[in-house]
Amino acid sequence: MKPPRSEVLQGTLDLMVLKTLDSMGPLHGYGIARRIEQLSEEVLQLNEGTVYASLLRLSQKGWISSDWGASENNRKAKFYSITKSGRKQLAAEAENWQRIAGVIGRVLGLAGER
Repeated sequence: MKPPRSEVLQGTLDLMVLKTLDSMGPLHGYGIARRIEQLSEEVLQLNEGTVYASLLRLSQKGWISSDWGASENNRKAKFYSITKSGRKQLAAEAENWQRIAGVIGRVLGLAGER
């Protein structure tokens, strides 16, 4: 039985988009969304508008760049790539996420203790 689908946590989509581009190389928005859903084993549910809003934010910050190219089905598509400053941001954000996730894990572990 599949787990229920979940919305992406506030503030994590940009981090996942950066990591996807860092790992996979240039991708178009649809490809980024499908890759994140695939890695989440379909637990995360992404709509195109949410992904494109993230791509716009990341682009405005200079953390990704874009170029036009042809998609797998030979249609014109914008392909996004992570920049050098995007890689620095990814490293900082990933470290912060690991720290916060550790804290949350410790707090949840204490939930049964009194």
